[in-house]
Amino acid sequence: MKDFKTYLQNKNLATATQNIYIRYVNSFLNWYSDNYRNEPINCTKKDIINYLAHLKNKKNHENITRRNTLLAIRYYFDFLLKNNEISTNPTNFIKIRGIKKRKLYNIFSFDELTQLADDYYHNFVRNYNDNHIPKNQRKQSFLSKERNYLMLSFLVYQGLTTRELQRMTLADLDLNKATVKITGTKKSNERNIPLNASQIGTLIHYLNEIRPQFLAYLNTETNQLFLPLPEVGRTKVNNKKNSDLMGVIKNLSKQVKTLESKFLNFKQIRASIITHWIKTVGLRKAQYLAGHRYISSTENYLPNDLQSLTEDIAKFNPF
Repeated sequence: MKDFKTYLQNKNLATATQNIYIRYVNSFLNWYSDNYRNEPINCTKKDIINYLAHLKNKKNHENITRRNTLLAIRYYFDFLLKNNEISTNPTNFIKIRGIKKRKLYNIFSFDELTQLADDYYHNFVRNYNDNHIPKNQRKQSFLSKERNYLMLSFLVYQGLTTRELQRMTLADLDLNKATVKITGTKKSNERNIPLNASQIGTLIHYLNEIRPQFLAYLNTETNQLFLPLPEVGRTKVNNKKNSDLMGVIKNLSKQVKTLESKFLNFKQIRASIITHWIKTVGLRKAQYLAGHRYISSTENYLPNDLQSLTEDIAKFNPF
């Protein structure tokens, strides 16, 4: 079990998660030994299903707990598989039914997402009337909207989460290859995503003209790509509370809401682009672009695709 724990550590799982998974696996191994008097390398898919039934019928475990148990056991057999102790993972293709599904959103088409980004640029950047803003705040307002437009483009075209947006650094950009690297976390995989052609000019303008003006408000240098501005009445961003972008993202959300009444939040935007990827490049490629560790996470977005297909049928069916 010590080697298995090292395996979990190498998967960058949190210590608490490692301990829970080890406990789940030990419980399974004890049950398997008591019932089959056999080595775990001989375990079959049927044995796993029997154990899950045991947890439901004898232990009264909820589906969410049984799913987590199955995930832990899957890790264990992946560990054995990696060490060539087994030839196949007996947990493959086993799923726990009846778990709450990912929330369905009113999905935007890719054209609608593109139009949303364009509308933001025309309404809040190019044609924005700032006469109502005090003159001493107009520069900050202009810089903020330039930054916000670029942030929105990464949400729309690369399907980033707002946390990923906040973590972006200069080193993540490769303008020569026109790609952006999204660093992996405990819950997501690292990936390199192509930039949209419309982003290139905006990104270069931001890096050369806009971001340096943001830096003028900071006490120290930073490689963070997107930067906050000081609150009204302040001249510097000088504490940790002001260094994050949560307030910026909330304000951007409000601005987008004025352009599109169907907009709910940026999770809806991400769900829309993942649904678009599923339809255009397939599940596996969509899984990579979304940074999902498991294909099941990507499959959660399939109902959105089905919903849009149903709406198309209703729209174009003459009867």
